Amino acid sequence: MSVKYICVMQHISISSCIHLMIDVEVLIQTRLFILVNMGSNQTPLLKKRFYQVKIKSLEVTSLRELGQLMGQLQRKAFHKAYGKIWDLAMVEVSMEAIASLTQYYDQPLRCFTFEDFQLVLTMEEFEEILGCPLGGRKRYLFSGFYPSMARVAKVVKISAQELDRVKQNRNGVVGVPRRYLEEKAKAMANQSEWASFIDILTLLIFGVILFPNVEGLVDLAAIDAFLAFHHSKEIPVVTILADMYDMFDRRCEKSSARIV
Repeated sequence: MSVKYICVMQHISISSCIHLMIDVEVLIQTRLFILVNMGSNQTPLLKKRFYQVKIKSLEVTSLRELGQLMGQLQRKAFHKAYGKIWDLAMVEVSMEAIASLTQYYDQPLRCFTFEDFQLVLTMEEFEEILGCPLGGRKRYLFSGFYPSMARVAKVVKISAQELDRVKQNRNGVVGVPRRYLEEKAKAMANQSEWASFIDILTLLIFGVILFPNVEGLVDLAAIDAFLAFHHSKEIPVVTILADMYDMFDRRCEKSSARIV
């Protein structure tokens, strides 16, 4: 997750967002400490309802291992085709910082409201994170129709019949098992089929990191976003941002929520 400081008179750069998250966590923990230790005759500095939030970290070790199979030339080819999407697999996420920050999401304002400042998610940041500036490019929006396995097969160089055989339906969510795609990526690397390897690895990143849904499954929604990017360079920045806001909105509507 990335956020930008928006203060009364100053916009603070997001270039050091990791330090920002740490600073926010320290700030929250400090204020909680003050509230707990204040005397009964004092007025609390901050009155807040706190939610129980369950955060599930993403398992990206296998994706990192796949990335290590690429040499310098392959990494350059990856970056040229898909921007900085691969870098997302290398980010170390602080569960404590996210859990703390989540408590301050302000649903009506669509931001994180603190006593003295606000943090806001912006499209510009997500463009920078993904290395995919919108510019004049088309924004990806789900068309309402899931792609056929034949369309997927043409990109990842796996037969449509085999994809139909291995696809799974888990509680109404249809997709291709993550483990199967990882094994196929390894096979492509062993055969020096680097173009197909890069496509499969990117598909995994879309399904595991950008649009996670059912654990162990790269579902058709993530596959559709990947195909739109691969074929038409449709940038999923708006979709990712909307998905992020939807996640926090649902947290506000429940006393307990699970964030992936």
